[in-house]
Amino acid sequence: MKKTIDGKALVYCEGAFNTPNGKTAHGLVRFTERYEIVGVLDAEYAGHDAGEVLDGKSNGIPTYATLEEAVGELSKSGNEPKSLVIGLAPDGGRLPSEAKGTIKKALQLGWNVDSGLHDFLSNDPELVQLAKEKNCRIRDVRKTPDRDKLHFFTGDIEKVDCLKLAVLGTDSALGKRTTAWILVHGFRNAGLKAEMVGTGQTAWMQGAKYSMVMDSCINDFVSGEIENAVVSAYKNENPDVIVIEGQGSLMNPAYPGGFEILAAGRPDFVIMQHAPTRVEYDGFPGYKMHSLKEQIHAVEIISGKKVIAVTVNHEGMKSDEEIIDACKNITIETKLPAFDVLRFGAEKLISILKEELK
Repeated sequence: MKKTIDGKALVYCEGAFNTPNGKTAHGLVRFTERYEIVGVLDAEYAGHDAGEVLDGKSNGIPTYATLEEAVGELSKSGNEPKSLVIGLAPDGGRLPSEAKGTIKKALQLGWNVDSGLHDFLSNDPELVQLAKEKNCRIRDVRKTPDRDKLHFFTGDIEKVDCLKLAVLGTDSALGKRTTAWILVHGFRNAGLKAEMVGTGQTAWMQGAKYSMVMDSCINDFVSGEIENAVVSAYKNENPDVIVIEGQGSLMNPAYPGGFEILAAGRPDFVIMQHAPTRVEYDGFPGYKMHSLKEQIHAVEIISGKKVIAVTVNHEGMKSDEEIIDACKNITIETKLPAFDVLRFGAEKLISILKEELK
């Protein structure tokens, strides 16, 4: 049995799996140290292997139409979960009304429920009472700690004397977190000590030991929380490299993320995640994406640091040849190496990044 922090979990992703609104579920299906994922709920893909749906590679995680169906099948195989995890990541982080029924059923079974949405389940009296009666836990990952537990920027980031890399992007829901994890694992496979600093709820759900949730943190403390996570990872783990997960993009109209990561995380280099087939910002028709060159220039002007490589999201591409051509075109356009690390692995990119180790 896989060793995890919180045991077996079923992921709720009704109507959103294999779409940008299911990116929390996607992250958990691809990798997590916090849970052992035993299934996904989404009627659209019921009966399919979740890994096959996402990446064309079977990973043994089944998809179910209903909670009842999942319980029946998982009980037979001895895989009944301890938790229901909300795998939705919709615009605004709001919980769909139809999801509450499934959450209530999970609590009635005595399961814990974890949610990374802005609608806090722990503020719902009915759900809280049900959890109390069944002696189980509701956990809202995006709920901000009390102010006396938050950190203000101190400048201690300057004492971090290892390679710091930030994975930023040209848009939201682009795969920045997935690329960051792939790099961490790539460094570890190369015999180096690497730590992930998560900046969103999904990274925490995947088991990132050093993390904060940037989009729900009180603004005065965002920089301090980023700095504290990086400094803590450095002090406690003595890594060769720290990889910082990006959020949104500098120019996304709804999710303008990355400024605080550059200012407070003070990366040595930036890796830029990009989807060549996207024309408009995710979820906002009419808002044309700024070009890759413009966004790279903005990052370098703001941070004074170099974008060292581009990583490619292959959405909308139908063949490996199309992906390879896209990478070649990016290199021609930007004079930077470009890689699809999800499709082809990170070995070539890791070899470039290793040359910058301190």
